[in-house]
Amino acid sequence: MDMNKTDRIHIGQCIKSRLEVQGQTTVWLAQQLGCHRSNLYKLYDKHTIDTGVLLRISKIMDYDFFQLYSEKVDNVPNQ
Repeated sequence: MDMNKTDRIHIGQCIKSRLEVQGQTTVWLAQQLGCHRSNLYKLYDKHTIDTGVLLRISKIMDYDFFQLYSEKVDNVPNQ
């Protein structure tokens, strides 16, 4: 699948935005993940992250970030 830049998901920004919607802080998420908040600031800048990390964040935040990608796949026409 060839995704152009307008189709790309900026997962770091999605996580940051969802954290704000939930009223949580970067410090809170860092504590839940057992890492320093500076690692999360770096993560917020990333377009992609490891799926294991994304799964942990999804569980902690009780939000399925993978659905963002599934929605993109659902919109791809069959070839």
